[in-house]
Amino acid sequence: MTAFLFPGQGSQAPGMAADLTDLPEAKALLDQADDVLGFALTELMFGEDPEALKPTEITQPALYVHSLAATAALAARGVRPDVAAGHSLGEWSALAAVGAVGFADGLRAVRRRGELMAQAGDVRPGAMSAVLGLDAEALEDVCRQAAASGDGEVVPANYNDPGQIVISGDAPAVERAGALATEAGAKRVIPLPVSGAFHSPLMAFAKDGLAATLDALEITAPSCPVVLNVTAGPTTDPDEIRQRLLDQLTAPVRWAQSLERMAADGATRFVEVGTGKVLSGLVRRTLGRDAQTAQAGTAAEIEALAG
Repeated sequence: MTAFLFPGQGSQAPGMAADLTDLPEAKALLDQADDVLGFALTELMFGEDPEALKPTEITQPALYVHSLAATAALAARGVRPDVAAGHSLGEWSALAAVGAVGFADGLRAVRRRGELMAQAGDVRPGAMSAVLGLDAEALEDVCRQAAASGDGEVVPANYNDPGQIVISGDAPAVERAGALATEAGAKRVIPLPVSGAFHSPLMAFAKDGLAATLDALEITAPSCPVVLNVTAGPTTDPDEIRQRLLDQLTAPVRWAQSLERMAADGATRFVEVGTGKVLSGLVRRTLGRDAQTAQAGTAAEIEALAG
């Protein structure tokens, strides 16, 4: 049983998807993306300037487009998933990859999502930090303590693997939670270079704005179950998908729990579709070093999988 995994912000890289122009199915989507958006997103993706990919409103559509171009090439070669999931923004890629959302509609929505999240970071600036080596229950308690101190809000935002959880919120509260986490036994606390407090209550502005986009978006039953970030459970229900895409902006990404659910349901191969290898590492750290992973981001990787 094959699971397709789709990366989120942080996986972008200069030159992403450039070699996929050699694959006709991928090139068709790359060309379409520029037409849909009305500007040359692919020039920014294919270029060598990492700064060009940093704005959230560019990062998110770039990752989405790379993942969908790779999916199209895989499908043309008979490689399809039995279950899918995506990390944060990657959930949109997952849903489009299995037919719940149309490519163009999804791309426009993802572009809007990125714009709103960037604006939310301006409306209410925040911070995020990765906490290593502290279990979920202990860190959740740390966040409650920090929030109770009056420094603002801070919550777990990404349960990436059993040893890495990202916290998000108002900068003073995140800093205080980091100090408390260290006192509680965390091995390291690493501030992240982000433009906002993603997956926290500070994204309420973006959630309000995205509601109208989601209300107008056509969502149909996907060709296979998608394990959602908010619930860490599989669904094919369009109404639940619509609601959870909205909830996701202010709720934590339960990624480790999602991987555990897919494995419990029978997934034995995890294919990271798009840019990078971040999710493959999280699979091994969550499910064990023997977990079978593969990447499908470059033309060579796609051809190897198809072979």
